[in-house]
Amino acid sequence: MRSRGSKKVIYVAIAANLVIASVKFVPATFTKSSAMMAEAVHSTVDTGNELLLLLGMKRSAGPADRLHPYGYGKALHFYSLFVAVYIFALGGGLAVYRGISHVLTPTLPENVGWNYGVLAAAAAFEFYSWRVSYRELRLRKDADESVFDEIVGSKDPTIFTVFLEDSAGLIGTVLAFLGIFLGVAFRSPYLDPLASILIGILLAAVALLLGRKPALF
Repeated sequence: MRSRGSKKVIYVAIAANLVIASVKFVPATFTKSSAMMAEAVHSTVDTGNELLLLLGMKRSAGPADRLHPYGYGKALHFYSLFVAVYIFALGGGLAVYRGISHVLTPTLPENVGWNYGVLAAAAAFEFYSWRVSYRELRLRKDADESVFDEIVGSKDPTIFTVFLEDSAGLIGTVLAFLGIFLGVAFRSPYLDPLASILIGILLAAVALLLGRKPALF
C-alpha cells in the first residue's frame, strides 16, 4: 500500500512538472525574464528528480543476491541523495548564474502578461501535486506527530522529497511573480534577476536539507 502511495505521488508530480516546465519555457524565451527561466529550469530539474526516484524505487525492490545478501533497500536512499546533488548543481546553480548574468546586463522583461498567466497556471498544477504529497504524508504520520516530524523520521524518501520540491516550487512561483511584477512596477531591471538568485538559493537550501536527511536513517 505504501509503495502504491509513493508511486502515485511521484507520477502526479512528474505529470505536473512536465506541463509546468513546457509552458514556462515559452514565455521565459520571449519575455527575457531571468526569474521565469529560473522557474522553467526548476520545473525541468524536478521532473528529472522524480524520474530518478522512480528508478531508485525499482532498484530497491530487487531481490537479494551474492553481492547484496540483504537486498537493495538502501538504493532508494542513494538515489534520493543523488537527487539532492542534482537539485543543487543544476537547479540552484543555473538559477543563480542566470540571475547574476542578468544583473551584470540588466534589461526589463517584455510582454509580462504571458508570465503572469503562465505563473498562475503553474501555481495551480504545483498546488495540486503538493496537496497529493501532503495528503500522503498526513496518512503516514502518527496521531501525535506533525508533518515535519514525519519528514524527519520517515524511512521512505520519496514522499517527503516530492513534498519539499513542490513546496519549493510554490515559493519559487511567488518569488518569480514578485520579481517580475515589482520590476515592471518600479521600472527596475534588477528585481527580476534578484528573484532568480533567490530561487537558486531556495533550491540550494532544499538540496542541503535532502542531502542531510540520509544521515538520519
